[in-house]
Amino acid sequence: MFALPLGFFITTSLSHAASVSGKAVVVDGDTLKIGNQVVRLYGLDAPENGQNCKRKNGKSYNCGAASENALKSLTQAETTCVGDTFDNYERLIAVCSSSNTNINQALVLAGHAVVFRKYSKTYIPEEERAASKKVGMWQGDFQNPWDFRSDKWNAASQAAPNPDCPIKGNINRKGVKIYHAPWSRSYTRTKINTGKSERWFCSEAEALAAGWRAPYR
Repeated sequence: MFALPLGFFITTSLSHAASVSGKAVVVDGDTLKIGNQVVRLYGLDAPENGQNCKRKNGKSYNCGAASENALKSLTQAETTCVGDTFDNYERLIAVCSSSNTNINQALVLAGHAVVFRKYSKTYIPEEERAASKKVGMWQGDFQNPWDFRSDKWNAASQAAPNPDCPIKGNINRKGVKIYHAPWSRSYTRTKINTGKSERWFCSEAEALAAGWRAPYR
């Protein structure tokens, strides 16, 4: 997920549909990468990889990880993604399929993502079915992903050197530049050492432009 700081679907329409196929690498519950192209699944929003939900017995579980695992299971075979817009992070906004399965539809139907109504209402019937069957996140209580991101951003802003720039730009032991948004699973344990050229960012677009990438888990 990405933010400016919290609204992330500024898109550029193409004159024709773009398609990418191949082995998919899952970034999070609604984002994957095929070759050099990052793809954001159209019409849905999945919980963040640092987000917990509650089961019907009241116990918490990492629903972000559950969504990631569900997407991984759906992309074991060659995956094809087709879309006609790119967002401001150069991600293709697409409907993806693998083994004759509509991945976007399947994630919502299994309760591993919710309809991103601000941008699309395509999968509302699937969401209603998931809710009625109490599957995935619908088995208990959960916070909508966009509200979770907003709360995390606001909390992190209070602790950051600049409240407008709470994204952590870390450089790992291999020299890979990875940024962590406030809702990232590794955000709280990531420390910034400006003496090692690590830095803070005000948006994910800024981090990407500077050469940092999102974490893969």
